Amino acid sequence: MLKIGLTGGIASGKSLVASRLQELGALLIDADLIARQVVEPGTPGLRRVVEAFGPGILDADGRLDRPKLGAIVFQDPSQRELLNSIIHPLVREAAATIMAGAAAGDIVVQDIPLLVETGQGSNFHLVVVVDAPDDVRIDRMVEFRGMTPEDARARMSAQATREQRIAAADVVLLNAGGRDELRAEVDALWTGRLLPFAENISRGTRAARHLGPVITPWTPDWNRQAARLGARIAAVAPQDILAVDHIGSTSVPGLAAKDVLDLQVAVADLGVADRLAVQLAQAGFPAVPGANQDTPKPTQPEPAQWQKRFHANADPCRPVNLHVRVAGSPGWRYALLFRDWLRSEPTAVTTYEAHKREIAAAHVGDNSSTGYADTKEPWFTDVAWPLMEEWADRTGWQPPSYMSSAEGKRGQ
Repeated sequence: MLKIGLTGGIASGKSLVASRLQELGALLIDADLIARQVVEPGTPGLRRVVEAFGPGILDADGRLDRPKLGAIVFQDPSQRELLNSIIHPLVREAAATIMAGAAAGDIVVQDIPLLVETGQGSNFHLVVVVDAPDDVRIDRMVEFRGMTPEDARARMSAQATREQRIAAADVVLLNAGGRDELRAEVDALWTGRLLPFAENISRGTRAARHLGPVITPWTPDWNRQAARLGARIAAVAPQDILAVDHIGSTSVPGLAAKDVLDLQVAVADLGVADRLAVQLAQAGFPAVPGANQDTPKPTQPEPAQWQKRFHANADPCRPVNLHVRVAGSPGWRYALLFRDWLRSEPTAVTTYEAHKREIAAAHVGDNSSTGYADTKEPWFTDVAWPLMEEWADRTGWQPPSYMSSAEGKRGQ
């Protein structure tokens, strides 16, 4: 199934988005609704809330007096944390039960107001944030909810900032206009991304690419996107994945590149890599057959040393190459050394970018997955390899220290 985390600040329009996604066919799991259900009269949740805040937070019918409780927790962060420590585990347990009943191929949307605050982004294939300017949200709360501007600001200050939510987002839906505009954004997201993404996961196939070798200026968004994806991939199997590193051209500040993220997953051995294949596919990164080896380099010419497993994105809107390599292997070392060498040597960045642009110009209109890459390959061996090794010797460069973890897991 495709799992979507939907969030947004108070009065952002998140409920409208959730409703529209449900109309389009998504299975909606509403965290706000569940949060109300777990504190209905007679529930363990309500009993624990009363134990924490006293019987004064109940109304005359024995139900939770939400405005009274809200007045307490939105003014005192410690009281809000206490309430969250009671409610959030109950909501997650109930949501997991609903999720377990979803069918293969479903698009499951979890509407979670505090998704960012509770660090749940890595649980989803995509995080969708509904955003609106702060002044627009305040006006909506005053007009439609009867709040004072001060109360509205207090509610907003109890949540993540706009900047924090946008940093966690794979998709941002701007809701500064009318409802019809927002619905149109949702419809475009559904047909252009969510449906094909879900279909690719169901089939276990990578998304089609029609990029061609188009070189674009470097952007810091590549690092932010790689960090989000890396956290999701690491969460697939924490006991088996030693590290997820951003590698390749998009990891080098200032280097123009194709808009394709390269990530390296370090594992203890290829047996682990093979066991991870199904989990990575379910996470949105199916295996790509026939791409299980890097090009050997002169000092280590044995092809068996350069084995890997290669996966790619099922998401049609975020191209990703996922290289699963054994920690300590030549290919693993090469990818990290190449990145760090480029980051440290501006002249190398200039030379490599010129080479990339020359080859890209020769492959205009070539949408094949190998033509551009194959033409670049000799440069990595004949030009980059000796310069990288000289730089490593001169600077004392060493690969990351998680090598010790790899050795320990090989012995398990």
